[in-house]
Amino acid sequence: MQRTTVALSGFIFLMGCLLFVALQPIVFAGESPQPRLPTVQLEINGKILTAEVAASAQQRYMGLSFRPSLAKDEGMLFVYSEEQMLRFTMRNTLIPLSIAFISEDLVVNEIHLMNVGPDQYFSSEKKSQFALEVEQGWFAANNISAGDKIIRR
Repeated sequence: MQRTTVALSGFIFLMGCLLFVALQPIVFAGESPQPRLPTVQLEINGKILTAEVAASAQQRYMGLSFRPSLAKDEGMLFVYSEEQMLRFTMRNTLIPLSIAFISEDLVVNEIHLMNVGPDQYFSSEKKSQFALEVEQGWFAANNISAGDKIIRR
C-alpha cells in the first residue's frame, strides 16, 4: 500500500511538472541560454529551493548552458517520463554545479560535483527519474545527501 502511495505521489509530481511546460515555446540550441522555465518549490531537509523545470527533450538538452550564474537557492530540475540511467555533461556550462540524481519516489540517489570544462560526463549509478542541478556545493552547504527525501511545495 505504501509503495503504491509513493509511486502515485511521484506520478502526480511528474504530471504537474509536465503541465508546467506543456505550453512553453520550443527553444532551439544556440549561443545563448534558454528563456527562464516555469518553476516549482522544492523542500529538502527543511531547505527551500526554487527549481526551473526542464521536462521536454529540448529543455533538458539546453539545461543551464550559457547561464552566467544561478540565484541563491535556485536550480534546474530535469524531469524524465520514467526511471532510467542518466548521463549529463557540462557542455556550454559556465558555472560549476552539483547534480543530484533522484528516484521516482523523490529520494536523492546520489550527488556529484560538476566542474566547468568540456568532455566531462556525469552518469547516475542507479536508475533515476529526476536530476537536480544547483550551484556547486549547495547540497553540502545545506547538509543534503543521498537518502534525503524531496517534497514539492
